[in-house]
Amino acid sequence: MSFLELRSIRKRFGTVTALDGIDLSVAAGSRTAIVGPSGCGKTTLLRIIAGFEAPDSGRVALGGKVLSDGPSAVPAHHRGIGFVVQDGALFPHLSVAANVGFGLHRNAPGRSGRIAELMDMVELDAALLPRKPDELSGGQQQRVALARALARKPQLMLLDEPFSALDTGLRDTTRKSVARLLSGAGITTILVTHDQPEALSFADQVAVMRAGRLPQVGAPRVLYLRPRDRIIAEFLGEAVVMPALLADGWAVCALGRIRVDDPDRHGPAQIMLRPEQISLAQVQDGDAEGAAAGPDGSFGEVMEIEFGGSVCTLAVRLCDAAGSDRIGPDGAAESKTRLLLRRLSNDVPPVGAIVRIAISGEAHVFTEPD
Repeated sequence: MSFLELRSIRKRFGTVTALDGIDLSVAAGSRTAIVGPSGCGKTTLLRIIAGFEAPDSGRVALGGKVLSDGPSAVPAHHRGIGFVVQDGALFPHLSVAANVGFGLHRNAPGRSGRIAELMDMVELDAALLPRKPDELSGGQQQRVALARALARKPQLMLLDEPFSALDTGLRDTTRKSVARLLSGAGITTILVTHDQPEALSFADQVAVMRAGRLPQVGAPRVLYLRPRDRIIAEFLGEAVVMPALLADGWAVCALGRIRVDDPDRHGPAQIMLRPEQISLAQVQDGDAEGAAAGPDGSFGEVMEIEFGGSVCTLAVRLCDAAGSDRIGPDGAAESKTRLLLRRLSNDVPPVGAIVRIAISGEAHVFTEPD
């Protein structure tokens, strides 16, 4: 059952359309990530859910209660929603204890105990309570901001790029800790981010936003493996996209004959493979003469290697087993087709090596044209 319902949300700022008919359902206790490039409308949508902005039209309902119906809206402080922003927005002149307890009444019974409980929830030592925010690390500041947002026991938690200012290692650790905390507390959460791996790893549901719309919403694995179009595919990760001719559940393309995930499609189409579906095996000297790719495979020549520490990027030119230009079905050379693939540094064939290219799994056929 849906806990948060957004229906036909529209918002304009002057001549700019920020949101153009957003529909989204969020299940109780789940984690949803809204991901998209800067300027696509993510933060505007979050502010409308929180009550800091009112939609021009559309409806927001939480737990069956209507929060917004067009410009008519329940004020933010009556919504029972927590909000954590990118920099935490802590009060610099207040101690950690005062920041965490800001939303609690000064004379509330058990106030000190509640603050200590919140510090424990976000895995912070109570010894930090007398400190000021500038005496904390970035990760600690974000946890204090989260504790403050949790103080009033919100029904829904909104996170607006809360980890983006942190170093990579700290960002990953903090994200996992926050996800574990919110799931343990059973709090429904919406994360806004432009970081694709963050969205895929954090959420049960990912909503891709583009130009004020949500072209695709679904489980992270579904969106990654079966994106609706090329833009979504390349936004969510590295993708090898190429034209193909479909028939009877197979695609004939520059990489040979590959099974596809849409057996009912026929004719020209765009297909996608994720790089991890493509494996390379170096052809040893003397093996090339009798080697043939056959209808279900192909060969390539390693043209360039970019070293990146534990992972290298390879540029591979399609060719035949001897390294000569491969001629496609239309009689044209396919040597201009190049693959950019990442590989672990301890498993990289040298520049100039001929490699056999093998495909695992199915290629995805885009449901919408390129």
